[in-house]
Amino acid sequence: MNVFNKASAVPTLSTPATPKGEQTRARILETALRLFRERGYEKTTMRLVAQEAGISLGNAYYYFESKELLIQAFYAWTHQEHLEACRGLLEREREFQKRLVGVIRAKINTSMPYHRFSRLLFKAAADPHSPLNPFSRQSGLVRRQAVDLFVEVVEGSTKPPADPLRERLPQLLWLYEMGIVLFWIHDDSPGCDRTYRLIERTCELIGRLVSLARFPLIRPLVRTSLELLAEIGFPEVSPEAPRSGEDLEETGLVDPE
Repeated sequence: MNVFNKASAVPTLSTPATPKGEQTRARILETALRLFRERGYEKTTMRLVAQEAGISLGNAYYYFESKELLIQAFYAWTHQEHLEACRGLLEREREFQKRLVGVIRAKINTSMPYHRFSRLLFKAAADPHSPLNPFSRQSGLVRRQAVDLFVEVVEGSTKPPADPLRERLPQLLWLYEMGIVLFWIHDDSPGCDRTYRLIERTCELIGRLVSLARFPLIRPLVRTSLELLAEIGFPEVSPEAPRSGEDLEETGLVDPE
């Protein structure tokens, strides 16, 4: 699987077919992100975004059906930045641990410009029932693409683990990445140094555990652990974010004005 051949899929009502449309869409998104940083997520409305972007409210809704979809677009945008940052590493490096360290470090590197904004967004995204939660159905498309990146990490290594760990490892690595991101959001150390040190040490530990999983004596423990994860449930990675107005109303995504 080569995740770098995929086009970025951003949940919007309409995909702009002209350069002018792309520019308008980018201006709306950039304006929204600025307002989210300045006023917070809850106090930013689609009407205010349209006003600040210099377009009509109807035109804003043409490109983004709700402010929640603006955040989903932000997720997709930052994921594309992450993919681009990983491209060279995954093309030249074949050792699993080095691939993993590089991908997780790239996630933090590309997220650093949004550190403060991520803290503001965390309040809404941490709600288990919020469409902005990374485990939500609305976040399913970007979540699936993120897991695909870890499929690339595993399958492109010289010694990928055997099944059943091989099949589930990308999802487990995505969960690990979410844990790192959560730590990073709360990291006040200079340059987020504690986060980078945590990445180095935990990736080393994961690399050793994956290597140990190849031994026959360890396989029953691996199987039992995976059965436990299956028993408690794991978020599906396949659903896409809803696109129709009807679906948005059902999930509460439409931002009432």
